[in-house]
Amino acid sequence: MTVSVPDMLDRLRSGDQTALGDLVQTLYEELHRIAASKLRAERPAHTLQTTALVHEVYLKLVGENLRHLADRGHFLSVAARVMRQVLVDYARARETKKRLPVEWTTSLDVEGQMGADKAELLDLDRALDELASEDQALAGLIEMRYFGGMTAEESAEVTGQSVHRVRHDLRLAQAWLRRKLICGRLTDQG
Repeated sequence: MTVSVPDMLDRLRSGDQTALGDLVQTLYEELHRIAASKLRAERPAHTLQTTALVHEVYLKLVGENLRHLADRGHFLSVAARVMRQVLVDYARARETKKRLPVEWTTSLDVEGQMGADKAELLDLDRALDELASEDQALAGLIEMRYFGGMTAEESAEVTGQSVHRVRHDLRLAQAWLRRKLICGRLTDQG
């Protein structure tokens, strides 16, 4: 008898710590796919492997209070946020060792129609934090999309908004991030 994701979330909400392991095991392939996607966007020869990233996310989630999780999409959005934290932690550690700067490639484009822009992961993280201080919802959508690999439809389901609204907000957030990242680069060069 297989236990459904909603049943595992109910167990997690009631305080059953074993439910997190069951949930991660059930959604492992999806988490692995998301992690692989994020690592493909990283610099070549990244020291963190896909499986290790998923395991790091699991370890970070173990200590968290996850009783607020509403559904599968909400869990994946939380996992996306944690993936971002893990990747940023690795980038910071690498920067501390004074190696070459870590670059992260992303299109920052909702429809995937534009070419890839290059932005340093730490710059992107700082820009996302700044965006979150102005509008947490926009930053959350970017995390779901680019760190969680969620579609506009999945993000709409998690946030309770229309797909049209989510796409609009993603475009707004992307424009904000582009402006912030480009202005930051021009300031650094000038």
